[in-house]
Amino acid sequence: MKKKGKTAPEKISQKESAEGTAPFSVINYILFAAGLLDIIAGWFLLRGGHITIAPVMLIAGYCVIIPIAIIFRKKQPETV
Repeated sequence: MKKKGKTAPEKISQKESAEGTAPFSVINYILFAAGLLDIIAGWFLLRGGHITIAPVMLIAGYCVIIPIAIIFRKKQPETV
């Protein structure tokens, strides 16, 4: 019977090595916090009667800043 010898370790691609890392970086958390602060400020302004700037802030927080915080990824240099 033929013995199986040890094979050389296969190269791990960047995608495989990045699977174990955290999905968000510090920039993502900062953007998320900025979005939350914008939303909170928008609700306080809405409660105070500022019906022109408050909806703009709320839409910016919910539809722009928070999605950017979720989607944003720092570009990493490609290695060959």
